[in-house]
Order: sequence, then structure tokens, then C-alpha cells
Amino acid sequence: MTAGGSSWDEFKREAFGNRTEDIEGVIVRVPSDLPFGFGDRLADLSASSDRADVEDLVDALFGPEVLDQWIEAGIGSMGLMTILTWGMAQGSGQTDFTFQEAYAALTSDDPGKALAPQPRNRAERRARSNGTGGRSRRTTPASTGSTPAASRD
Repeated sequence: MTAGGSSWDEFKREAFGNRTEDIEGVIVRVPSDLPFGFGDRLADLSASSDRADVEDLVDALFGPEVLDQWIEAGIGSMGLMTILTWGMAQGSGQTDFTFQEAYAALTSDDPGKALAPQPRNRAERRARSNGTGGRSRRTTPASTGSTPAASRD
């Protein structure tokens, strides 16, 4: 026991949660944090289709032998990419990110923008805008006009 009455494992469960999800008939722990260096590994392996590389990513997010169970259940490549995208969002703190949003991000023309947390309603969109909500200042001709050309006399 540590000072304060709880161990690291107890603290971790309380702080990060211990949610599970049934994916393709396999109960997995929902990632509550991304493993150290995960983003670098993902970038290094993004062009790879080697099973060992994919297994490394799945193991890091969901635990060992999960990929084998999903393959046995008939998972396809788009399904696996959707699950990985969802898992990364969950591990990054986007706990309300859905499988539908993960799929939409993968099939989007701009996946980076699609992965960014989106405001859920008008109030959130307004709160995120950089504007103050006030009126703009009038633009003066002095600030928008062109300077006269110098005379060549």
C-alpha cells in the first residue's frame, strides 16, 4: 500500500476507468491511455501490411492474442482499421468517439479533420470559435487602399 491508501493499480482503475467492449465476440479493455511511443510506432508502421506489425499495434491497444481472435471471427481490414481508429481516439481521451465516427474518419477526404473532436451542438461551436461575438470594426480606406505610385519627375 502506498501513502494515501491506494496502490498504483487502484489509482489507475479509478482515474482512467476499467471499461470493456465486446468487439467481434471478444471482450476487450477500452483503451484509457495510449501506450508510450504508440504514435511513433503507428507512423512507422502505417504503410506496412505485415501481420506482425499489425499485431504489435493491436496488442498495445487491446492486449495480446486479440488480433488472432478477431481474425478467427472474420474481421476484415476496414473493420480492423475502424477498431484501431476508435481505440486510438478512446486512448486519447475522446471517450464519446463512436465506431461510426471512426469509420467516417477513415473514409473521409480529410481524415485528420474528421478525427478532431467535433462540437456536438451550436453552443459548443460558438464556444470554440475565436471570435468574441462582437461586431467587427469598420475597415478604413487608409488600411485597405493602395499607396499612390511615386512620381518619376
